[in-house]
Amino acid sequence: NFYRQQLRGARSAIDYLKGRGLSGEIAAKFWIGYAPEGWDSLRQVFTAYDDPVLVESGLVIDRSEEDGSQHKRYDRFRDRIMFPIRNTKGQVIGFGGRVMGAGEPKYLNSPETPLFQKGSELYGLFEARLAIRDKGYVLVTEGYMDVVALAQFGFEQVVATLGTACTPTHVQKLLRQTDQVIFSFDGDAAGRRAARRALEACLPHASDSRTLKFLFLPKEHDPDSYIREHGHQAFEKLVLDSVPLSQFLVNEVIEGKDLSTAEGRARAQFDAKPLLQAMPVSALRLQLLRQLLVLKIDALRYLHGSSPPNLWNRPLPNMALMHFVNHLDLRHDERLHRPVGEVAHLGVVRHPFEVCAEEAERPALVAPLQLVQPLDPALAAE
Repeated sequence: NFYRQQLRGARSAIDYLKGRGLSGEIAAKFWIGYAPEGWDSLRQVFTAYDDPVLVESGLVIDRSEEDGSQHKRYDRFRDRIMFPIRNTKGQVIGFGGRVMGAGEPKYLNSPETPLFQKGSELYGLFEARLAIRDKGYVLVTEGYMDVVALAQFGFEQVVATLGTACTPTHVQKLLRQTDQVIFSFDGDAAGRRAARRALEACLPHASDSRTLKFLFLPKEHDPDSYIREHGHQAFEKLVLDSVPLSQFLVNEVIEGKDLSTAEGRARAQFDAKPLLQAMPVSALRLQLLRQLLVLKIDALRYLHGSSPPNLWNRPLPNMALMHFVNHLDLRHDERLHRPVGEVAHLGVVRHPFEVCAEEAERPALVAPLQLVQPLDPALAAE
């Protein structure tokens, strides 16, 4: 409340928010405030300014034990736009502060506290809950201003990570709200690296009933700047055209590799193995196995003067699937003790023996896979 009250009399802060196109309604919805530039402005709120709880909560920094320090105890946030971070119950558990000029760091977050862990919390999730359920998906961005700017333009189903990479805990929390999560990243190298970390965080939660996608903006834009320049409809089209997890995973595996060489194909398979093993047993994982095998078959055809590699929508021979599964050694993944459940219902391969109730109590036993259909002669020649 103190920071919100300070905003009302801070002309520079109000002008900054107006310059970013934010209305008073959006500022009120997100409880946006302003931290004065004084060193100990919070003395106006906390008469016991020396209370250790202020340091533990991250509101105050204590340098009293350091020699030569001019300010022994002072406010962490000074002369910044303040964004309260609320948990899913609406309780304030931390703050993010943004400079209005060219100062550094541009964003300053509360430190880790007993109430606030960056790897578990998402900015804007409390405010976006109803919109997420209404729209059927959540859009994940990388900054506070992205969240409030997109809300200003009608995208209220938006949250942001808190200065850290997306974690499996973030993904799990989002999937409690919706079955469709779309991650938005800048198109530069840093954005691609962040997207790769988000991909790895998503894999343990990927399943046939969930949709996980990735949106990449042009290199010169973030969500805030893009929607201001191109408008609501253009940004909505980007969301609709976002890349499915399966396609992004395959792109990551083959990027920078010469698939016309045995070394390039081997490296692609080597990089794919830990990603596939991180996924739960599902039809989605089987489809990815099929896609990656098509990659190998197409590369072989390309070497023999046929058409160039085509990674998508090609029928997959069963013997080749079995060989690729064996090559990746996924049979030894401890979670693949139910090969029947993963592949038999798709009519591709089956287990050579029945799994009975008694065996369910025993340690997992994985036997070689057995063909349902014979090998295609043309494929054998290749």
